[in-house]
Amino acid sequence: MRYPRKQKGYSTFIDTQQLKKFINRLRLSLCALVLLLLLPSSAMAVFVTVDGSDAIWLAGRTDIVIPPASDPWGPPDGMLRHSGPTPEEIQETLPPFLSLSGGDEVKVSDLATGGISFFNGFGAPLYGPSGNGVGGSTLSSFGGISGYLGPEGPLVGVFLDDSIPDGTAPVAINFNPVGDGGIGIDFLTLSPDLGQIFYIGDGVNSGGEFQSFFAPTGATRVFFGIPDGFGFDGVPGAYDDNDGAYRIGVGINEPPPAIPVPAAVWLFGTALIGLAGFARRKKAA
Repeated sequence: MRYPRKQKGYSTFIDTQQLKKFINRLRLSLCALVLLLLLPSSAMAVFVTVDGSDAIWLAGRTDIVIPPASDPWGPPDGMLRHSGPTPEEIQETLPPFLSLSGGDEVKVSDLATGGISFFNGFGAPLYGPSGNGVGGSTLSSFGGISGYLGPEGPLVGVFLDDSIPDGTAPVAINFNPVGDGGIGIDFLTLSPDLGQIFYIGDGVNSGGEFQSFFAPTGATRVFFGIPDGFGFDGVPGAYDDNDGAYRIGVGINEPPPAIPVPAAVWLFGTALIGLAGFARRKKAA
């Protein structure tokens, strides 16, 4: 509805609907900016892509040279590979990591997605970030990093300090079902030690709650990778036929803002544009 208003010998109109839309947009923009200002400077939320070749046992291993996919690993730091060439001929890769400090909370902020093929030949069958089944994988320790017990081929993590992993590996956390002597994968929070591989999966428990992982004292990095081996058992390896990737949103110390930064800036910008347009319409009326 428009209400005429006399002003210095001519009429102007105030479009109440447009004014309400503008006010609502401005309120939303201001709320977004307030969230950005209140977000602690130490908080961080990012998306991480984990390839099928990101071997979790190579976390922090800047001391070794990964041989070409067509060559076998040599001792003493070798992983197992297929005896002959695979269709993929994929070389193992160092897993991605984020920097942090001891005591920090690593909280999944967006459901992990994607799929990885662990078998010869590209494409299906694919395992999702939660892996295959509720248990069944038993992989040994490697290079100072613990073994892994739990579902086959899921997304996992490990906390490390600034040093290269070496020496005696910590005891593995058992993520098999409770009835099989493990802690299962339905936890809400977890506090692994340095060098202990921990299950992440899709990042939520059965109640739909995002899971949190607390960094131990001395931790400076958290790595994200894949646990693999022949038959998902024994010595780590068999990464040379893993194609595909997982992707997960991760927040450190704080969840990401309700409105992402680019969206907040866009909303504020459109509000300013709306203000300018409203002013022009009023002047021209």
